[in-house]
Amino acid sequence: MIIQRATIDDAAEILALQKLAYLSEAELYDDYSIPPLTQTLEELIDSFFRNTILKAVEEGRIVGSVNGRLSEGRCLVGRLMVHPDVQGKGLGTALMAAIEKEFPQAEAYRLFTGERSERNIRLYERLGYLIYERKEVPGSFGIVFMEKVFIPRF
Repeated sequence: MIIQRATIDDAAEILALQKLAYLSEAELYDDYSIPPLTQTLEELIDSFFRNTILKAVEEGRIVGSVNGRLSEGRCLVGRLMVHPDVQGKGLGTALMAAIEKEFPQAEAYRLFTGERSERNIRLYERLGYLIYERKEVPGSFGIVFMEKVFIPRF
C-alpha cells in the first residue's frame, strides 16, 4: 500500500471511489443527495487547487483518499474514504496520519461527520479527535464537528 499525493489525473478514479465509499453513509441517513454523492468531476478537479489530496494505491488502483487544507492555522480534513473491500484494515487510520503529516504547522486538525456515523466517530476519537460542536442541518440530520489539538513536544 502506497499513500501519496493525488493529481488531477486521479480525479475520475477518486470520484468513482467516493461515490462507492459514501453510499453506506447515504443509506445510513436515507439521503442520497449528500455532497460526496452529488459532487461532479469538475468540482472535484477544482478542489485540487484548494486542497492537498492524498490517495492510497494498492495493486495499481486507488483504494482510499483524504484531503486537507490549512485555514487560520488549522488543518481542515475532509472526504476520508476507503474502498468497502479494504475497510477495517487500518487504511483510514493510515490516511489520517498521512494528511496530518502533510500539515505539521497546524495548531489543530478539524473535521466533521454525521452524528449517526458511529464507526467514523469512534475512529476519529481513537485518533485523538474530540467533538466540540453539534449542529442540526435543517430538514436533514445532525453533524458533529471534531478537533484534534496539536500539543508540541519539547
